[in-house]
Amino acid sequence: MLRGLRLAAVAASLVAAASGCAWHDETGGAPAAGATAAASPIRPSSRPSAAPACTPAAVLSTWSLERRAAQLVVAPAEEDDVLAVQPLVAAGAGGIVLFGSDAPRSLPADLAALRQAPAGGVPPLVMTDEEGGEVQRMANLVGNLPWPRTMTATMTEDQVRALAEQVGLRMHAAGVTMDLAPVLDLSDSPGPDAAYPDGPRSFSIQAPVATAYGLAFAHGLLEAGVIPVVKHFPGLGQASYNTDFGPASVPPLSVLEGGSLRPFEAAIRAGAPALMVGNVTIPGLTGTLPASLSAAAVTGLLRRRLGFGGLVLTDSLSALAVQDAGYAVPQAAALAIEAGADMVLFDSPDPAATVNAIIATITTAVISHQMPVTRLNDAVQHVLRVKHVSLCR
Repeated sequence: MLRGLRLAAVAASLVAAASGCAWHDETGGAPAAGATAAASPIRPSSRPSAAPACTPAAVLSTWSLERRAAQLVVAPAEEDDVLAVQPLVAAGAGGIVLFGSDAPRSLPADLAALRQAPAGGVPPLVMTDEEGGEVQRMANLVGNLPWPRTMTATMTEDQVRALAEQVGLRMHAAGVTMDLAPVLDLSDSPGPDAAYPDGPRSFSIQAPVATAYGLAFAHGLLEAGVIPVVKHFPGLGQASYNTDFGPASVPPLSVLEGGSLRPFEAAIRAGAPALMVGNVTIPGLTGTLPASLSAAAVTGLLRRRLGFGGLVLTDSLSALAVQDAGYAVPQAAALAIEAGADMVLFDSPDPAATVNAIIATITTAVISHQMPVTRLNDAVQHVLRVKHVSLCR
């Protein structure tokens, strides 16, 4: 299915090419073979002490809290007005997510201009939804993808991988570095609509089929230099409602373990670099909190129990399920980061005001000790790692 390659191995080589940056050795070089120490008149007691080793935490301590918080925010941008978010990128926003359905021919040039002067030289992740079917943002530039359900009915896994690679190459050429796909939910419902979030967005109701085709799709993107984001953990296929339109729950964890969690477990074992957490509640685990805001779901289940060490993104915190839980976007963003997420997504008619409010709320949470600074630093390091940016050169 994966042609003998782990997703993580492909990600390590291709994300570097996508970002234009490379990891730097943080340990320092070893002496050349055969080299000997030169005699020195300096007594050992008077030798200058070695410079302290560089650590990411030490470097991050030199960044302001606001700069660190900004790296965790994904600003929404319209495809036909991308440069409107240029001030947010210049101020350090960690990513942008493209909205729209008819990308202009100027989009590659606009994205190139957006990357010219990012804060601190750290480029933003550029994300979009290219799932297939009616969930595509730039099909007119990169080509049409069938619904995932149609892919499983009409194509082999190798054909899906090849198609995803073809579309990914065009996305990469346009300046898009991350695809918010594939959907690994298990579903055979109608939709997508207000009641059902998935429908044909899901590859299958059968875990082995959804896993095989979803990971083939992810592998194709990685081969093209585009970072896939598997979603929507812990699985929206059996959700009671569409969380964009209101609160929803999934079956208890004991039921999820027998089905919905399996594709995500397989993706984690394969080394998936990024994962999106949904806004459903999980009975017996999250209480009334959406999973995206729940430490029990993100840190307890996803990080510790399943062992995921990659980038965790939230589903849109503008969803009515989040609002119904009593949280405005800035407060939800801080709670999500505290719970273990690394980047927050949202939609807003005033992105600049919302981004600034999120940064201020996260910063206040750290200053007030509601959020440990180590959690903030850990999230920033996850973001920089997927961008292949090293803090120690």
